[in-house]
Amino acid sequence: MAKEVAISKRAKISQAQKYMLIAVLGTGAVLGVAIAVVMRLVAQISFNAKVMTEEDKAMATYTSAIRSIGICKKPAGSVYTDEELKACKPNSIDVATIPGTLRANILDEMAENEYLNSVPKESDSTCLNSVTGKSYTYTEMQEIYDAAVENGTTEEIMAASELIQLCSALRVIPDALPAFKNEEALLSSLNKIFLLSDWEPETLSPTGTSAGAEFGNNLNTFSVRLAVEADSETTLRVLNNIERSIREFNIERATIEWSSDNTLALSAQATAYYMTPTTLSESNKVMRAGSK
Repeated sequence: MAKEVAISKRAKISQAQKYMLIAVLGTGAVLGVAIAVVMRLVAQISFNAKVMTEEDKAMATYTSAIRSIGICKKPAGSVYTDEELKACKPNSIDVATIPGTLRANILDEMAENEYLNSVPKESDSTCLNSVTGKSYTYTEMQEIYDAAVENGTTEEIMAASELIQLCSALRVIPDALPAFKNEEALLSSLNKIFLLSDWEPETLSPTGTSAGAEFGNNLNTFSVRLAVEADSETTLRVLNNIERSIREFNIERATIEWSSDNTLALSAQATAYYMTPTTLSESNKVMRAGSK
């Protein structure tokens, strides 16, 4: 009887040990799965945080560009929302609501600058307002264009557009610093300076020498040769008109020779400038959860 009781106790202890082992193994498996799930969640949270950080950087960059250019009004928060961008209509924005932007500086300060505004008026009588007898202001030309768009014919719209292109102070900017290397336009400018100085050159030709973009910021240079041989008054008048020209001619080297018949011969090497276009470029950044 005692032997049977001992065997029964051993069986129960062995069975309890089995249950305990199964419970330990089950708890270990559950703990391992839980750790794996937690690690995966932590990795996903970390990855999502990186993605959101890069999205915030992209939104801040877009916001900075839009605000600097003046395409939309200032956002309510630190960055533009989707609703604000959808509601943005650049052509209907009042310049007064975007002060300090590139667009406001161009339309307010440069387009209305009386000194820049006077340059194109000197070369074309169509830039004079027949009613006031004075040069058209940018505001007046814009009003003419808006009225033509609203109620005018196609011909009137084209005429108003040509008026702005020809007579606006903004037209002076590409004349002073062109957006590409145009040797023919440069020689045309020099020829006009010579004609204004009552002197006609025998020949005009490009040198074909480019000095490269040594100044950075897309500013490029190329060389021009100048040669004037006339009486001293004419030669000095040519130099004065070159100095007054809105197009910059930087004379690097010059040789002046006097002759007995009061002739002054000038031979000079000058530098002209042009600006290559600046564009905004978009870049893509690929985010990966792991190195593989």
